[in-house]
Amino acid sequence: MTQTYWLEHAWLDTNVEPGVALDVHDGRITAVRTGVDTPPPGAETLRGLTLPGLANTHSHAFHRALRSTVQVGSGTFWTWREIMYSFADRLTPETYHALARAVYAEMALAGVTAVGEFHYVHHAPGGTPYADPNAMGEALIAAAADAGIRITLLDTAYVSSGFGQPPNRHQLRFSDGSADAWAERSSLLKDRDHARIGAAIHSVRAVPARQLATVARWAEERRAPLHVHLSEQTAENDACQATHGRTPTQLLADHGVLGPRTTGVHNTHLTDQDIALIGGSGTGTCMCPTTERDLADGIGPAAALQNAGSPLSLGSDSHAVIDLLEEARAMELNERLRTRTRGHWTAAALLRAASADGHAALGWDGAGILEPGALADFTTIALDSVRTAGPVPRLGAETAVFAATAADVRHTVVGGRHVVRDGAHTLVPDVPTALADAIEALRA
Repeated sequence: MTQTYWLEHAWLDTNVEPGVALDVHDGRITAVRTGVDTPPPGAETLRGLTLPGLANTHSHAFHRALRSTVQVGSGTFWTWREIMYSFADRLTPETYHALARAVYAEMALAGVTAVGEFHYVHHAPGGTPYADPNAMGEALIAAAADAGIRITLLDTAYVSSGFGQPPNRHQLRFSDGSADAWAERSSLLKDRDHARIGAAIHSVRAVPARQLATVARWAEERRAPLHVHLSEQTAENDACQATHGRTPTQLLADHGVLGPRTTGVHNTHLTDQDIALIGGSGTGTCMCPTTERDLADGIGPAAALQNAGSPLSLGSDSHAVIDLLEEARAMELNERLRTRTRGHWTAAALLRAASADGHAALGWDGAGILEPGALADFTTIALDSVRTAGPVPRLGAETAVFAATAADVRHTVVGGRHVVRDGAHTLVPDVPTALADAIEALRA
């Protein structure tokens, strides 16, 4: 059965069109008709500006429990990490499912239709595998289904606490002992309609250099996305130089990790040679500006990376906020602060980073665009809220990026199914209570 959605305004990659009808069948867009002034009979009407679904390319779902808790006092990335470990220690498959379901529902309310979950909490505390060695990953996959969004589970290799150091007591549940053992366990995970399985290298400090190629080969054989935290902290760069005599980027290049299916997350503290290696290999860059600001990481060279050939995507990472429009806005505004000039990206380019390019980084081809054959994943932003009222509709992309927030999302459709309708989640009736209950369970 074909369902028609009538869009009051739609962003069609380069411009905003009024009166657009989308025909949807079997989860995909079958036709896009412009110049449709009134809703066709039986059509579902979406008032506002409809965008392709947003892709949250980098997520650690359990970090949502840290919101506000880690804002007390001062500290560094490394002191923040100790608080993060305390929450990771308490996760079980059941509590992780409950928390992730609520977090992914919050994402749907923010217009996110696909998430890249950088997943490394694999085992029970102390490192003992569960009866199902992928119980934690399966909990996340199920949580995404229950919240009505797509997921790329980026199953993460995490072997050591630092260069040549064994895992600490918190990290034991992250570690499979070796990259070979990681590959054996992660090979048991399977794609499904709403889920893709990818790989991740936590960082060059967490996977020994001689084991990097094992993870890269696993991803290459499966044509799967491969993500890696890269040069987020200068301390990691310094330690890599001391151990290997090269930067983390150069180390990854030496072991075959870089390439078009690879995405470096953060890419903050890079040399000119690093930028050339990343761009020249077609390796992507996922910027997470709200987390990078929250942790005082610094401002990465996003414009230089893109100019060198690195596709840009966006993530909410630690979920200090979940708002991909804010991430897009922050990337531009950070660059303005860094350079003291304006206009590094158009609103259209920023929306592509938040949608089509993010989906591509997660292995969802034919997503993040409103055209025939694409996945029927889209979201609608109100143009009549206190933040968005006033500008003419043809400036809808600029309004979405530079004025709107996640609170302005009115509808989210995934695979043709209305997951958020009129600002309310259709599958998780009370998202705030679900979040509060799941987080309280971890504190208990």
